[in-house]
Amino acid sequence: MPIKVEAAKEAMLWERLPEGKVRCHLCAHRCLIFPGKRGICRVRENRDGTLYSLVYGRLVSRAVDPIEKKPLFHFHPGSASYSIATVGCNFHCRQCQNWEISQYPREHGDEIVGGSFTPEEIVADAERYRCQSISYTYVEPTVFFEFAYDTSRLAHERGLANVFVSNGYLTEEATRAISPYLDAINIDIKAFKDATYRRYYGATLQPVLDTVKLMRQLGIWVEVTTLIIPTVNDSEEELREIARFLKGVDPAIPWHVTRFYPSYKLLDLPPTPVGTLRRAREIGLEEGLKYVYEGNVPGEGGENTYCHNCGALLIARWGFSIARYGVRDGRCAQCGAAVAGFGL
Repeated sequence: MPIKVEAAKEAMLWERLPEGKVRCHLCAHRCLIFPGKRGICRVRENRDGTLYSLVYGRLVSRAVDPIEKKPLFHFHPGSASYSIATVGCNFHCRQCQNWEISQYPREHGDEIVGGSFTPEEIVADAERYRCQSISYTYVEPTVFFEFAYDTSRLAHERGLANVFVSNGYLTEEATRAISPYLDAINIDIKAFKDATYRRYYGATLQPVLDTVKLMRQLGIWVEVTTLIIPTVNDSEEELREIARFLKGVDPAIPWHVTRFYPSYKLLDLPPTPVGTLRRAREIGLEEGLKYVYEGNVPGEGGENTYCHNCGALLIARWGFSIARYGVRDGRCAQCGAAVAGFGL
C-alpha cells in the first residue's frame, strides 16, 4: 500500500469568492467549496480561501500498457504507453472497475495515499521503457490535472505524445488549457440519457458531448467508448442516438462498444451478451460511422480494423495484440483509401 502523504499544490482553474469560499472550474461540476471542505472529486481542498490539489505527483499506479488498452485503435497502433494515476474521481460510477483507487478517498474518510513523483521522473521512465506516449488513465485524469499538465508539457518537449482516458467532464477552460499538449483522448459516452448519468454516475450528459465536440475541433484525436450495460443503456434506440451524435461530429471517430462484467456496486446484472455488442456495431455502421469495435470480447473479430472503402482487413487484433497489419503510410494497402488516425 502506498504511504499516506500530506503535501499539496495550489490548484489551477479556480476563483476566490466572498467569505473564503472558492469555485473550481476544472470539471463541469464547478464545485462551490467552503473553507476546509473538498470538491466532489475528494482531492481538491479549500484551505483558507485557496484551492489546493492534494494529489500532485502522488501516484498509486504506474504501468507500461499497449495503447490498445486505453482503448485507442487509430493512434500509433502497437505502441507502448506509460500509464499513471492518482486516487480520486469526479464521478462515482456504480460499475467502476478501478473503484479501489478512483473511490479511495470517498471510501476511506478522505484519506489521500500515493508515492511521490515528479514530471521529470515520469518522462524519464517513459523514455526508459521506450514508450511513444504517456497516458493519464485508470481514474479520471482531470482530478490530477496539475500534474498531468506539467508532465504533458515536458513530455511534449521531449517528443512524447500525451493521452487522456476520460469521462469527458472537463470544462471548456480545462480542455483549452491542456489542448496544446494533448494528442489523443478516449472519452466515455456512458449513456445518452441525462437521467442515467445522474442515477449511475453522479453527473449529466451534455458536458460530455460538448467535450467530444471541442476536443475534435481543437485537432485532438478522439475515440469514444460506451460500456454497454444490460437494462441500463442497451436499447437499440439509445445506441443509435449515440452513433448519430458521433457521426454528426466526425464519422471517422472510432466507437468502442464494450462488454460489461459485474463489478463494484453493479453485481446484480449479467455480463453483456456478445449478440448485443454485435448489434451495437451493426447500428454504428448503419448510421455511417467508419470504425466501430467490440470490446472485452477477444477472438470474436469485432476488434479488427477494416477499410471503410473496400472492406479489406487492415489490422487484425487479438485482445491488445496486433496479429496482422495492412496499413501503408496511413492508407489501405489494397485500395489506397486513407485510414483515419495518427501514426498508422
